[in-house]
Amino acid sequence: MSSMNAMSDFTVVVDELPLSDAIAVAELDGWVRGHPDSTPFHRPGWIMGVEAGTGQRARMLVARSTGGALLGLLPLTYIRSTLFGRALVSSGFAVDGGILAVDRKAASALADAAWALAVRLGCKTVELRGGGAPAAPAWAQKTDAYLGFSRPLAADDEAELKAIPKRHRAEVRKGMGNGLSFEIGRDPQLREAHYRLYAHSVHNLGTPVFPRALFQAVLDHFGEDADIAMVSKDGKPVSAVISLYHGNACMPYWHGAGPEARALRSNEALYFHLMRSARERGCTTFDFGRSKVGTGPAAWKKNWGFAGEPLGYHLRTVPGQATRDVNPLSPQYRRKVELWKKMPLSLANLIGPYIARGLG
Repeated sequence: MSSMNAMSDFTVVVDELPLSDAIAVAELDGWVRGHPDSTPFHRPGWIMGVEAGTGQRARMLVARSTGGALLGLLPLTYIRSTLFGRALVSSGFAVDGGILAVDRKAASALADAAWALAVRLGCKTVELRGGGAPAAPAWAQKTDAYLGFSRPLAADDEAELKAIPKRHRAEVRKGMGNGLSFEIGRDPQLREAHYRLYAHSVHNLGTPVFPRALFQAVLDHFGEDADIAMVSKDGKPVSAVISLYHGNACMPYWHGAGPEARALRSNEALYFHLMRSARERGCTTFDFGRSKVGTGPAAWKKNWGFAGEPLGYHLRTVPGQATRDVNPLSPQYRRKVELWKKMPLSLANLIGPYIARGLG
């Protein structure tokens, strides 16, 4: 697919990059790493990992000048679901993504190309999670659903503790005093323990668990830029999280915890240990990721001293059609969520991945 957008002083050409071209993918990954507004979800490895782990197709739109200079990109996941319909999402299974460009003209061309691709694929919605806002009036802006939480890491453990509000600081100290062991890595044992804890957590929330293959593929595609941190009590895993590293930031992303976590304050211990590990790695920013407005996770992150910033999502939908809605807090899903919580965990883990791969 190719589209051209003639400008007053130059022409922007948007093409779809074949992700099988390793040299082109490496060039694109390097460009993303060097862009100050990029996130892990702009990297080709993210949408490629999502495709490998869920079967949902990765599509990468790239904007260049006619001279070949790279001006921008838009990573997309083509979501196909019997339950939830079709959509192009940037980035799929992510909290950010969207248009990444050095020029407004390139950004506009990418937005137009994404919509043209969506029409060709029969998608009724394009959802850009973050990134530059398309200028065309057909795109709706949504800023009231999610908050992002990020702040600088402190210089050392003592300064980090002081950055946490007093009441929650006491909880962190309790967790650190409960004899929990901390480890970090990517080995098969950590992957297995993390998935068990993650599946337990999302079942308690009433949502289907993502496929195990998604976590495996993202870890494999990111290599040294992703790992699993875990705390255990007497050899039993209690809390674990997959973190992504991008630029100078550590982003704990997929978290899971067992039934003992609350009493042991293991989540507090996990994240405090992870902050220390991130500092030792050379990170200067801790990005807690997004949480839905008005939820317990959002309040918990604020307890750590993180201020929530509204995240901008940009949506375009076929006229007359309802925008795709996969938010579990929506009223239409309330009863389904409660029923899912009551389902035996073994059954939920069996059928959940088939449903979750269509959420994106």
